[in-house]
Amino acid sequence: MIHEATVFRLADEAAQQAFGLIGAQDMDSVLPPLFDMPGADEAVPLRGVLAHAAYDEAWIPDMLAGRAMDEVGRDAYDGDLLGDDPHAGYARIAERARAAAARVTDRDAVVHCGYGDVPMWDYFWQLNVARSLAAHDVARHLGAESPLTEELAQAMWEGTAPSADMWRSFGIFRAEVRVADDAPWRARYLGLTGRRY
Repeated sequence: MIHEATVFRLADEAAQQAFGLIGAQDMDSVLPPLFDMPGADEAVPLRGVLAHAAYDEAWIPDMLAGRAMDEVGRDAYDGDLLGDDPHAGYARIAERARAAAARVTDRDAVVHCGYGDVPMWDYFWQLNVARSLAAHDVARHLGAESPLTEELAQAMWEGTAPSADMWRSFGIFRAEVRVADDAPWRARYLGLTGRRY
């Protein structure tokens, strides 16, 4: 498994852990926006967050296999993917995504995203950032501890710190929150993204 896919597994597992905290009574609770980018800057009920995450996960095996969205059918994963048991529905989709990631051997293979082609490693970092921040924000919104492990946080910091200004220019990272140089990796990564530990 390539490094970026290994980080994806950690980030995806953290996201699933956080989503597992969402109870039936929480589904209508509104999560503040994860990002400040246009189109992603609206607060969404947690049911919507979970549904969007499932939709995103459902596309991953096709994307990693080099298929274009038009080839698969842009409406292939429209509709309710979660069913009567949202957590079980999400778990099935996430398991397929992680299995597909584990089979990736070429980090420079082309992924045909809806906005254009990118190398595999770049696609994985987009997934990893989205999942790690969703995991943290959902857990903290629900009053739980962040599920970001030190292993995941260190990998995320090392993978995104060199390009942090780019992530900020897209509205994905916010203004950096300074932390001590010897702070835990979770604090360093969250600070890099504009979040507090």
